Amino acid sequence: MRIQGLQKLTLLDFPEHVACTVFTAGCNFRCPFCHNASLVLDIPKEAQIEEEEFFSFLKKRVGVLDGVCISGGEPLLQPDIEHFMQKIKDMGFAVKLDTNGSFPEKLKSLVEKGLVDYVAMDIKNALELYAITCGMDAINTEAIKKSVAYLKEGHVPYEFRTTVVKNYHDKEAFEAIGQWLQGTKKYFLQNFVDSGDLIGKNTRGCTEEEMREFLSIVQQNIPSAKIRGI
Repeated sequence: MRIQGLQKLTLLDFPEHVACTVFTAGCNFRCPFCHNASLVLDIPKEAQIEEEEFFSFLKKRVGVLDGVCISGGEPLLQPDIEHFMQKIKDMGFAVKLDTNGSFPEKLKSLVEKGLVDYVAMDIKNALELYAITCGMDAINTEAIKKSVAYLKEGHVPYEFRTTVVKNYHDKEAFEAIGQWLQGTKKYFLQNFVDSGDLIGKNTRGCTEEEMREFLSIVQQNIPSAKIRGI
């Protein structure tokens, strides 16, 4: 595992859990608004955290933490992700996976093996806008649709979430997203915030009024949708 960062405590990332978050290196997308650009583009080996060091930390947190969030980058790029999750589960911790949904078969396999307790999948945009939103010339949206469809079947607790960026999202996009995700129980809009570690430039968030307008559009198909962070 290429562990490139560790947040030792989070009360927000894993619903109803006291957790830590590990950040894996590398991603197959190049979203201009990505707030972890250093995990995607410039991955210094000297900053890597060895697995042994991470599990030593986790062993000391038994009884204090009850969950581990695995984020990125895109964690499902890691060839040994299954082994990593199994070790965490064997220690008695719940596992939350953050993913962009581009590896549906791997996602399904990990869930069916009981290695994932919660999935948070990013919905980048309406399907026809996916590639440009992800900073790519082309994207296999069939893979994205498969991951969405699988999660909606309810095999594991999950949420969908969209980081709202003024440059890429509008009312029409959220009309399409709402129709696509209809039937979803948990969908969150979260406004873009400049972390200072971005892939692109001149990226902007939206006003609170715009966010609430987008929410009202989404709620026509997903009544339980919420804004996170306002």
